[in-house]
Amino acid sequence: MKISVCMATYNGEKYIREQLDSILYQLSDNDEVIISDDNSSDKTVEIIKSYNDKRIKIYKNENERGYTRNFENALEKAVGDIIFLSDQDDVWKENKVENMVRILHLYDFVVSDNIIVDENLQTLYKSHFEIYKTRQGFLNNLLLPRYVGACMAFRKEVLQKSLPFPANRKLCAHDYWISLIAELYFKVYKLDEQLLLYRRHGSNASSGGEKSKNSLSYKLKVRIYTLLHLLKRLLK
Repeated sequence: MKISVCMATYNGEKYIREQLDSILYQLSDNDEVIISDDNSSDKTVEIIKSYNDKRIKIYKNENERGYTRNFENALEKAVGDIIFLSDQDDVWKENKVENMVRILHLYDFVVSDNIIVDENLQTLYKSHFEIYKTRQGFLNNLLLPRYVGACMAFRKEVLQKSLPFPANRKLCAHDYWISLIAELYFKVYKLDEQLLLYRRHGSNASSGGEKSKNSLSYKLKVRIYTLLHLLKRLLK
């Protein structure tokens, strides 16, 4: 089965090489790394191109700026049977691809645990699942989303059902949407194994499954908006 790793980048020169190195050696010659860059002003693109690796395909995000549209741009170009999401600043554990692909022979979507680390990869928390009490199920993740996009992998059927993303990216982030599509329509597996060093350094684009600091009214708006679009997708 062909694997597509989809990564969104923006001014990631500090960590991008370490992340790509941790990914590429786990992939076969037939796999691909689809990178969408959101108009970086640093050396991110230069570093990526320096690999001169035929598996890496880089595109400029011509859509609305921001990580959700940037990921959507990468995902639209993926041709693999299995899709992995990847941030630009983490480090994959050496058995991440093998272990998640094995599960996807039986399931459609898998989300793993991670080790939360600082910018120097020093452990802050040994288990994201434990700290944030991550639970499986549609209602659990609609009301208290704790899945981390960078820990997700899924079959192409999940991607096909997820695209296109709802128009308002502020009310429905890419990983929130994909996880709910998976929980609603497909077989989901929550893998209690830390397969990612999840780097938190103060400049992360997303909240990473942390408890939201948004107001109650905003949270309700997000959930109502998302439910309405899930209903529309159901009726397609």
